[in-house]
Amino acid sequence: MRCSARVLSLIPSQCSSRSHPHYKPPRRNRPAGFSSVASRSPPREAAMGESGTVIISLNEWQSWGTNTPVPAMVTEIVEELKALEKDTEAPVRFGGLGGKLKGDFKVVEDKKHRAKYETLSDSEEKLRFFSARQVACRLLGSSGYLCQKCWLPEGDCMCSRIKPCLLWPGIRFWLYMHPKDFLRQNNTGKLLWQLFGKEAATLCIYGIAEQEEMMWNSFKLSGRSKVWCLYPNKNAPIKSVKDTFPSDSSNDHEFVPVVRNGDEVMNFILIDGTWSNSAAMFRRLKERAESVWGEELSCISLTTGASTMHRLRPQPSWDRTCTAAAAIGLLTELQLLPQYRSCGLDKSADAMDEGLESLLEALTTRRLRMGRSIRRTPKHKNDIC
Repeated sequence: MRCSARVLSLIPSQCSSRSHPHYKPPRRNRPAGFSSVASRSPPREAAMGESGTVIISLNEWQSWGTNTPVPAMVTEIVEELKALEKDTEAPVRFGGLGGKLKGDFKVVEDKKHRAKYETLSDSEEKLRFFSARQVACRLLGSSGYLCQKCWLPEGDCMCSRIKPCLLWPGIRFWLYMHPKDFLRQNNTGKLLWQLFGKEAATLCIYGIAEQEEMMWNSFKLSGRSKVWCLYPNKNAPIKSVKDTFPSDSSNDHEFVPVVRNGDEVMNFILIDGTWSNSAAMFRRLKERAESVWGEELSCISLTTGASTMHRLRPQPSWDRTCTAAAAIGLLTELQLLPQYRSCGLDKSADAMDEGLESLLEALTTRRLRMGRSIRRTPKHKNDIC
């Protein structure tokens, strides 16, 4: 069954007022009646391994939804954490919301990583270090705790409810994800590769050089005319799906377009991050597009609607939506065009809808069990973008 309210406008998966990667929100008082112990993930120690052992193996890395080699800088940071743990004799411990570093080790590591960050003069180096550290900590803190497929605690795993679905080979999604959303439990972008597979929906983490190069190498082969980003770029004309893919009114019969090679695949970029982080992510995409093609990245706007996740995770305004809902909206609007009516995109959209409902149910059940409210107060009342 399809959600009654359809997709809003576009991409990023969460709303937040954070505008800087190192911004730390003020501590909030917990409402009376909520248990601080029950509502937080239990502290857990990272399995760092013995000297000389591979801590993050290729198999483990790719089991989290990626299809690239383990990033070199991520491996380097994990090794540094292991060495620091040995020197301080304080175990690496994670816990709380987001699986952050805890205890004495956190204090020492925080000083060390901030000192290293300050030594980096190049903004690109700073971004890559920031992203790699975020990914490394999330990998260590989530290993053995989160399910590698659905990114939920193993006791709340929803994988049995997900029904994989083939996506028409003429479409490929690229999940351009902020590192702070990597392994985030309420992230919806992960549903795309759970349902369609990693070749049809490929993860690329913002600031991870190996993955960004892989994505842009693919774009170069396809060409600018086959790459679009779903993002409200107000500094350039934005076309609707119908404007972007005009149909021939004289040839309105249904047919399945033939995809003979990768050059004919349509690449759609979904920016998967908070709305405040998405601006920097889009700017990076835009600058890279201009350096590669000498022109801006083409953007697509979707029609309005509402995502089922609004019930649990409000957006800054009702014309914004989560990543999965944006994908649903794109598939639905393409399905309405004569040239794509026989591609089965409606079935793919339905599978995404069901997956989104399953995620909402799993998250709601977990919140209730942990004594947390399932009604979230929107952080923004006005359109911030």
